[in-house]
Amino acid sequence: MEIPKIPTDEQERLFQLRSAAILDTLPEERFDRVTRMARRLFGVPIALVSLVDENRQWFKSCFGLDVSETSRDISFCGHAILEKGTFVIEDTLKDERFFDNPLVTNEPHIRFYAGQPLRPLNGTAVGTLCIIDRAPREFSAEDQQMLVDLAQMIEREIIAVQLSILDELTRISNRRGFLTLARHSLEMCKRQQFPATLIFFDLDKFKEINDTYGHSEGDRALKIFAEQIAEAFRTSDIFARLGGDEFVVLITNASNAVTQELVSRFVGNLQTRCAKLGLPYSIQLSYGAVAYDVLKHATVEDMLQEADAAMYEHKTIKKKK
Repeated sequence: MEIPKIPTDEQERLFQLRSAAILDTLPEERFDRVTRMARRLFGVPIALVSLVDENRQWFKSCFGLDVSETSRDISFCGHAILEKGTFVIEDTLKDERFFDNPLVTNEPHIRFYAGQPLRPLNGTAVGTLCIIDRAPREFSAEDQQMLVDLAQMIEREIIAVQLSILDELTRISNRRGFLTLARHSLEMCKRQQFPATLIFFDLDKFKEINDTYGHSEGDRALKIFAEQIAEAFRTSDIFARLGGDEFVVLITNASNAVTQELVSRFVGNLQTRCAKLGLPYSIQLSYGAVAYDVLKHATVEDMLQEADAAMYEHKTIKKKK
């Protein structure tokens, strides 16, 4: 059996997947109608919308299987996301990569697989629309085009989700997207007794950048700030632009030392980037941090309010110096 390779853009791919906030969500008719259509059009017993996470493939829509996810190591879709076009295996028993795969030798006894990569907003493959048969079959060019057409319907639905929860300027999560992801993350921390820390960032003297250099330069500063957040923090951390010049990061399952290291790396990377770009200004910031307390923070909003207050205290102290 051949284990799927890791894409060269894996970190960006995982960011795009998780920022869409559809992993581990309930079934939705807008996705299910397409998988039903695929199963009927091709006459196959199994049709899936499979999203390839770091260590698993999870099924947003699933017809014909009784499981909601499988390991990425044995997944066919892990191979499919590496392809530019449709990934087709007409007979798994004749393919050295798959003949001894557990999904072939055991349930669901895959003999035929066709998967079309799903590439929403930025063109990064987050998963596939795939069809599966328990018997080998041929797959014509016309068949491939039909699968492509159906996959584009799924892509449009994912893009609609992304646009509703992504900040239009910076392309990271907006407030709505952050709250959705953070609630889920804090529930996990509560169950697993993981620590979590919320960092609230605010740009200092941002109005001066807009007034002196224009709003287009202000937008550029915000985009640089967002890019450095995405680069400095981990893929498991949740970050967003709340609005204006306010940003937030939720760091989970990390010690205080690791959290401080991540913040310091971000601040250092930001200043280095500004220097390399030769900006006529420096992007300065204030921030406040609050550790998750189950007894104290009933909601994500409670943490935001406390971290916001800590940030303003930090900003006030800096102004007095």
